[in-house]
Amino acid sequence: MLRPDTIALTALLALLTAFGPVATDMYIPSMPDIGRSLDASALAVQLTLSAYLVAFAAGQVIYGPISDRYGRKPVLLAALALFCTASLACALASSIEMLIAARALQALGGCGAIVLPRAIVRDLYAGERAGRELSRMGAIMSFAPVIAPLIGAVVQAELGWQANFLIIVAAGLAATVVAWRSLPETLQHRPAARISFASTLQSYRAIIAHRAFLAHLGIVACSYAGLFAWISGSPFVLQNLYGLSPIGFGIAFAGASLGSVTGGAIATSLVTRVGLDRTIGLGTLALAVGGLAMVAGQALEFAPIASLVLSMVVYQIGLMLALPQAIAGAMTPFPDRAGTASSLVGVTQQISAAALGTAVGHAAGYSAWPLAGAVAAMGCLSFLFWATSRRLRAEGAHLSALSLATIVAPRPGGLPFESTVDQRLSAVANTGR
Repeated sequence: MLRPDTIALTALLALLTAFGPVATDMYIPSMPDIGRSLDASALAVQLTLSAYLVAFAAGQVIYGPISDRYGRKPVLLAALALFCTASLACALASSIEMLIAARALQALGGCGAIVLPRAIVRDLYAGERAGRELSRMGAIMSFAPVIAPLIGAVVQAELGWQANFLIIVAAGLAATVVAWRSLPETLQHRPAARISFASTLQSYRAIIAHRAFLAHLGIVACSYAGLFAWISGSPFVLQNLYGLSPIGFGIAFAGASLGSVTGGAIATSLVTRVGLDRTIGLGTLALAVGGLAMVAGQALEFAPIASLVLSMVVYQIGLMLALPQAIAGAMTPFPDRAGTASSLVGVTQQISAAALGTAVGHAAGYSAWPLAGAVAAMGCLSFLFWATSRRLRAEGAHLSALSLATIVAPRPGGLPFESTVDQRLSAVANTGR
């Protein structure tokens, strides 16, 4: 079993969370060929992406509460099994309708690989340590949007669109075997009551009523929505308006994504030195600066392509400083419901991103202003959330620290219900559970 607080466990959790984005990014270069092969319209092929995004958001509601009852590892393995089976169905699809349905099932499996690693992090860490771990995972995962489309394009050119899904199947099976053999079970306290619709709603209501959670959630939703505004709008702005070729766009997009790599590396060392809240503050400040710089570049009409990309570099540096720490802050007050909290964070994050991304994607065909305005608005809103809710977040952090300091008697044959972070690390490492 992998030991907590090691780079090996961090890398495994990061690779698991990358499955969702990779499943989309790898097949995007194949979309025109899918239309030709399955005799489908461009709109029908687009539905393979829309169905995935909708199912990816909806499925996150399920995994958290179930994992709080039955454990992280078995639920994660079930999600990976569904992901691999659905990916194989995608490769074998003989009609666009079959592909759309298989993509929805693929998303239902893939979203579990997002929710559950976050819950595992919360089981093992809190506060700055959780933020550092999520930043490490984010730094590793940030390579996915850079590498996956390039791999997908090469595979499409050499082997065809089905091969992309078969590669995803192989990667998923490998990850399932590694998780089964190496991933410890980190859930310590399982509620005695059976899971039910009423109990799940009660858990969600209790989490939503926590004001510090909502303050962190606002930062998560706004900062991530700004990123999706870029993802949805940049292809139209950079290619249709400014005339970049597909290869030129890929280089520009990869250049902007280097901001995430840089921000993740900075956050990993910064959060343990200056604390969770200050790291979020620096991140949201960079988000606002990057967004406003994008607006200024449009207003001044100075090197529009360079100004868009460089502004997004700054924004994505801020994103990786703020987003993992805000997720950690949102989940910290709920050591006994980390899965449910992770689900709620993921659903809100995905819905806000999809809503703004769709709006910008439709409006960005004629001007770069919708893109620049959306990124600036989300960056400034993130900073305002941080600046105006500091007291609420500080109160939440104080209560969470008191909760984590409480040690109760261990259950027979198991781990303590609650303990200090160091004791939890030691207990999981020693038991291999």
